[in-house]
Amino acid sequence: MGKKILMLTGDFVEDYEVMVPFQALQSLGLEVHAVCPGKKSGEYIATAIHDFIGFQTYAELRGHNFTINKNFDEVNPADYDGLYVCGGRAPEYTRLNSKVLEFTRHFFDTGKPVAAICHGIQILTAAGVVKGRTLTAYPAVGPEITLAGGNYREIPVSEAITEGNLTTSPAWPGHPAILKQFYRLLGI
Repeated sequence: MGKKILMLTGDFVEDYEVMVPFQALQSLGLEVHAVCPGKKSGEYIATAIHDFIGFQTYAELRGHNFTINKNFDEVNPADYDGLYVCGGRAPEYTRLNSKVLEFTRHFFDTGKPVAAICHGIQILTAAGVVKGRTLTAYPAVGPEITLAGGNYREIPVSEAITEGNLTTSPAWPGHPAILKQFYRLLGI
């Protein structure tokens, strides 16, 4: 297909929220570059498995290692057709990186397709790109969306919301919905 996707990740990204879309996008022939601030191609990040096992919030367990396949410092967002922002705990620190925010703003300024899942929306709120938009996220991120001027909608975890160039889902059970909508935004 010749399309390139930039995937934002980081240590303790949610395991499913990086592994599943990375492989699903590749299965369609898309070139996917998974990047993390401070990491180079061939280095790995730790993933986390978030599960509900009787507590009031999710428990975090150590997941797999995930290999980064593009040097963060070599990314030029203009080279990409779409952006996929993974969730988990990684966005709470990757959003502190000015380049991550710059990359994110590029996709909104140019109207290119963006998919963001779960806590990945924290990167969007920090980048200042949700004002006036309707979107979803993991419920604990809802107040951040509202404070950033967005319209947070709580939806079933298996669904997604698309508005303009942005599609969002609350968590990994929404992969079929968010990926289907992201494919549509990409013209696939």
